[in-house]
Amino acid sequence: MRVIGVSGMPGSGKSIISDKCVEKGAIIVSMGDIIREEAKKRGETTGETAVNLRKEHGEYIVSELTIQKIKKLLNDGNEKIVVEGIRSHHEVEMFKENFERFMIVSVFANPLTRFERLKNRMREDDSQDYDGFLERDYRELGFGLGNVISLSDKMIINESDLESYYKKIKELLNEIDF
Repeated sequence: MRVIGVSGMPGSGKSIISDKCVEKGAIIVSMGDIIREEAKKRGETTGETAVNLRKEHGEYIVSELTIQKIKKLLNDGNEKIVVEGIRSHHEVEMFKENFERFMIVSVFANPLTRFERLKNRMREDDSQDYDGFLERDYRELGFGLGNVISLSDKMIINESDLESYYKKIKELLNEIDF
């Protein structure tokens, strides 16, 4: 059994790592999807829900919901789980308490690169203007994402072409035996 966390700012390339892990038999659990599902129930934006859940239930709530989902997947016989979108050191603590050999892999890309990627991705929570993009970045950093990235076990820089990024991911997954 292996559980790893993938972290990085929006548009950095987290989902591409997840896709490569799926090719190796992993199941992806997206913390962002958990927030988006809850936002729909509440009739709020994802940003509002991310903040409100933590205000209402504490810093550990998103990780607690994610851990419940992971434990069910592991009980169903899944051996490799990737947690996408870890945002705070509180969440990292919870995962390390619950899963042996838990590791954080972070992806870095500069803000302008990420903004262009998000404009092209066109997901509902992706801003099409730079001020909205920065607002989201600051909200994410306010959750503690910068701490998660700085304390990562492994880091990938995603500043070049897709082929180079795929090569870096393959090398990393081989290195960590995933």
